[in-house]
Amino acid sequence: MLEVYSWPTPNGHKIHIMLEECGLPYRIHPIDIGSGAQFDPDFLAISPNNKIPALRDPDGPDGAPISLFESGAILLYLAGKTGFGLPTDTRGKYEVLQWLMFQMGGVGPMLGQAHHFRLYAPEKLPYAIERYTNEAKRLYGVINKRLARSTYLGGPAYSVADIATFPWLRSWKNQGVEMNDYPHLKGWFDEIAKRPAVLRGLAAFEDKPRAPLSDAARDVMFGARQLAQR
Repeated sequence: MLEVYSWPTPNGHKIHIMLEECGLPYRIHPIDIGSGAQFDPDFLAISPNNKIPALRDPDGPDGAPISLFESGAILLYLAGKTGFGLPTDTRGKYEVLQWLMFQMGGVGPMLGQAHHFRLYAPEKLPYAIERYTNEAKRLYGVINKRLARSTYLGGPAYSVADIATFPWLRSWKNQGVEMNDYPHLKGWFDEIAKRPAVLRGLAAFEDKPRAPLSDAARDVMFGARQLAQR
């Protein structure tokens, strides 16, 4: 039984979806990032950057338990453990890895900034809103162009690159994007959204209680630097 420390965010959903696609048994430990649970010493012991998700596998590659943080690393670990989502041939593997890195280094951080400045920032800063909204549209364009000539991001087969990217595009309206402007991306998105494992992964927290995000919770989430230095 894999132990998953997570919350229903795009990065959390990457791992929920991957586990469902792989058919691995797992147990979720909710880490309520609005209440500051990500700063609990027990969680920091496996996720020193105080971010979800994290994973503990009691049956690691050498038979000993292993703990991992960072969603991209967890995806690659699960791909290595099961053989799902990452080609074994060298060319195919690196085709997928470059698009996984594109998500980790571009799609996630930039769309996260778009969310923050468009929705959560206490002061509406036109420059920041325009900058990150335009960057969101640029990234959608990059993906759309790729999917105009490839069935999936990493090539002809569904992979960890698709699993990593899909959850971040579910909030396209909040990012100031019109999905219909990117027809190849939309077709890919709609197809993935129907996958049974994806639906199960997105529903992973349906039975977990969640309070609405309060002003105090926002202060916890966006004051992470101060809390982490205590």
